[in-house]
Amino acid sequence: MPRAVHVLAFGIFAMVTSEFVVAGLMPQMAEGLDATVPQIGYLITVFALSMALGGPLLTVALLRLPPKTALMALFPLFLAGNVLAATASGYPAMVVARVVTGVASQAFFGVAISLGSQLTRPEQRGRAMAVILNGLMLGTLLGLPLATMIGERYGWRAAFWAISALTLAAALCTALGVRRVDRPEGSGTFRSELTAFRVPRLWLTLLTSTMVIGATFSAFSYLNPILTEVTGFSPGAVPLLLLAYGAATVVGNTVVGRLADRHTLPVLLGGLSLNAVFLAGFALLAGVEVWAVLCMLGVGLVGVTMNPALATRVQRIGNARPLVNTVHSSFITLGVVLGSALGGLGLDRFGPRAPLWLGAALAVAGLLTLVPDLLRRGRNPGAAGPGAPSAKSEQPAAVPLHAGQTP
Repeated sequence: MPRAVHVLAFGIFAMVTSEFVVAGLMPQMAEGLDATVPQIGYLITVFALSMALGGPLLTVALLRLPPKTALMALFPLFLAGNVLAATASGYPAMVVARVVTGVASQAFFGVAISLGSQLTRPEQRGRAMAVILNGLMLGTLLGLPLATMIGERYGWRAAFWAISALTLAAALCTALGVRRVDRPEGSGTFRSELTAFRVPRLWLTLLTSTMVIGATFSAFSYLNPILTEVTGFSPGAVPLLLLAYGAATVVGNTVVGRLADRHTLPVLLGGLSLNAVFLAGFALLAGVEVWAVLCMLGVGLVGVTMNPALATRVQRIGNARPLVNTVHSSFITLGVVLGSALGGLGLDRFGPRAPLWLGAALAVAGLLTLVPDLLRRGRNPGAAGPGAPSAKSEQPAAVPLHAGQTP
């Protein structure tokens, strides 16, 4: 695997740490910004909504730039958003900061994933996606708990300053560790990038991603109040529990990455089914410490860890270019919007267990989006489906290596 793929993962790690830090510091930020805990939860929604709507627009503006140049243009914007968050004088300023960082991080995701596809052979792309998306998992495993501990010890503003420093380090590593490559073949104009979206199956596949992530984030966005108010853990135990959750996501992501190329649809079917079971079990048994932790870890294993399989499925039906990857990331972050928003409403009206039940319902909805492909596969068992590429139907995902590229 090229070193640059790991460097791209570091950049995503910085972005994800900023996205998730709010989840670990809700009480402190609510007090510091004179807001309620659900209002702080909505900052996750604002970040995700900015990603979903603003990210593709920014990506279109960067289409004519080489991938590395586009990434280096995004780092200063992301840094500015985190500095604004660290110095925010009130809730409105924090909302603006989340919009800026959300738009920048979404465009970064799309460009980084596209560049990762350019740098690897077609048969390695599932594993490359897993490596790049390990930045997301490590953001949960290490970034979130560390930012939470920094915020609890030195104040929540210190957490955003730490993320700003992390952003500078990621920018330096990208400048030194990612070489310049040409734009993907056939890209560069908005019209050419839109061609992939004429495939109806692509839209249903994108909706699957929304449901998968929405199910997980309905619970994840409110793990702090669930674990403290229902399960009875002390606030000091939450960072350690989040660390364990993050470890589960890294394990799950690694396993899914190895299976994503050849068994995409079965992986998604199994993952969504298990996630529905774990979320419902968490809701029922949240008051029992052992079972609550086991169910939480189960969600970590089969929740956002479906990302490599989701990305592989989308690229096979669409392509591996920046706009398709950014729009896919937008549908993923729409899942964050859906999950965190519904979870916040449920928390307000029905208590801390409600986000877990809503997550289970979204997982079931995700299973329903797989039905057409399952039926298609059942009618043509010998045909290649989303889980097995064919030269005719899946070739658009392949982005050939350019001359001089080393896989």
